Amino acid sequence: MTMLDIEALRDEAAIEPDPVPSGEVKKETQIIAIYGKGGSGKSFALSNLSYMMAQQGKRVLLIGCDPKSDTTSLLFGGKSCPTIIETSSKKKLAGEEVTIEDVCFQRDGVFAMELGGPEVGRGCGGRGIIHGFELLEKLGFHDWGFDYVLLDFLGDVVCGGFGLPIARDMCQKVIVVGSNDLQSLYVANNVCKAVEYFRKMGGNVGVAGMIINKDDGTGEAQAFAKAVDIPVLTAIPANEDIRRKSANYQIIGTPGGEWGGLFEELAQNVAEAPPQQPKPLEQDGLLGLFSPEDTGGDIQLVPATQADMRGGVYEEKPSLEVIYDEV
Repeated sequence: MTMLDIEALRDEAAIEPDPVPSGEVKKETQIIAIYGKGGSGKSFALSNLSYMMAQQGKRVLLIGCDPKSDTTSLLFGGKSCPTIIETSSKKKLAGEEVTIEDVCFQRDGVFAMELGGPEVGRGCGGRGIIHGFELLEKLGFHDWGFDYVLLDFLGDVVCGGFGLPIARDMCQKVIVVGSNDLQSLYVANNVCKAVEYFRKMGGNVGVAGMIINKDDGTGEAQAFAKAVDIPVLTAIPANEDIRRKSANYQIIGTPGGEWGGLFEELAQNVAEAPPQQPKPLEQDGLLGLFSPEDTGGDIQLVPATQADMRGGVYEEKPSLEVIYDEV
């Protein structure tokens, strides 16, 4: 490579990428990827959100992209959907094609399906996601004409397959789910980092905001959203009635219900929130959202020595390396 080539590459690298679009989404279907730590309440929030949207007259498709395949459990009263991955394998062995009736089910206007994933130790979850979307395209995904497609992704996993919607601009915007705990905010921050990484690679996906779940009022999640410059779309309280109904697979996002107003507001915010460019935090900034006694932030790193590693005295041996005098 010549010096001219190197200079050309440097000039190209110095060009700032286009900003994330912040205007109204123009595509007919809004495809929204929701990420969060396992157990953060993504599936709970999405089941109730999708149900409320359907009651408002929207055509909604909910797709579970978590290998646990639990996104649609609450929507269907605890019943498990046959996953696309599992159904595809069985149909292939039988020499048959997968049909939409095999994998997509509906309740009160909400259409839902699970991509699924391999059993533990038997395959790559990310590859399962890729295969699932390839099959959806064959089934006519781009011709279905939904108002909203909600994708539930596991945020803990950094495998490329789970970042597919961000990496390939398959969605217009991302929403993160988190609580007032360090681990869920760590995952949310990592998702913001992924969005920024692919933006610098030419991507156009932005973060529309954050859903705070199990909000106990301590404020760390609110502080995180402010620090990374994304809006809070709603805060679902840490409430015993909500916990109990969720555990019993009951939908609470119903018009006129006790919690209906909360999900009506969430549905409106999700629809209208534009994709934004987040400002991910470094580790120290993330820890700074919490008091030091809660995170161990007052601990100092003490380097270990060779003597420490050997449990006693260590004498450095002469090097066998030959050092030549400079000419």
